[in-house]
Amino acid sequence: MSRIGKLPIDIPQGVTVTVNPDNTVVVKGPKGELSQDVHGDMIVKVEGAHVIVERPSEDKAYKAMHGLYRALIHNMVVGVSEGYTIKQELVGVGYRANAEGQVLELGLGYSHGIFMVLPNEVKVSVLNEKRANPIITLESCDKQLIGQVAAKIRSFRKPEPYKGKGIKFVGEVLRRKAGKSAKV
Repeated sequence: MSRIGKLPIDIPQGVTVTVNPDNTVVVKGPKGELSQDVHGDMIVKVEGAHVIVERPSEDKAYKAMHGLYRALIHNMVVGVSEGYTIKQELVGVGYRANAEGQVLELGLGYSHGIFMVLPNEVKVSVLNEKRANPIITLESCDKQLIGQVAAKIRSFRKPEPYKGKGIKFVGEVLRRKAGKSAKV
C-alpha cells in the first residue's frame, strides 16, 4: 500500500469535508473554501473526524493516484484551517517592492517597473525597512496557487550565483560561485 495514501486525514475543529456524488471533495473552513475533483474510481470516505482515501485495485496508476489525492485533500484541510504563507526577499541595490490592493509593483533594475496583478485568493503585503531588503509576504489557503504565484514573482529576477542578487525565499541557502581571480 501507499505509505502516504493509507494515512487518514484528521479533520480539525471548524472544518467540514463533504464528498459529492460526482466525486468532488469540498473543504470549508475559517480561511476559505476549496474543492478538488477526484478520479471516478478512487473512493473517498468521511468517517467521523477522519477522511480516508482508498483505491479499487493494486494497479500502478491507482497506486500513484492514491497518494496524490490523499496529499491534495490534506493540503486543502490544512489550507482552510491554518493557511499557507510564503516570504520572499529582494536582494540587490535599488531593488524595491510596493503592494497596493492586489497589484504588486516591483523595481528590479530593469528600465521599467513590473506590475503584477495577483489573484483574489492571494493576499500580499510588503515590508520595507531602512537598511534591510524588502520582504514580500504572500498568504492564501490554496497551496498550489500560492506556490505558482511565488514562482512567477521569483522568475522576474532569479538569484544569480556570484553576488546572490535577485528574488529568493527567506531562509533559502544559495549555492555561490567564486568568480574570476586576478592573475599576477
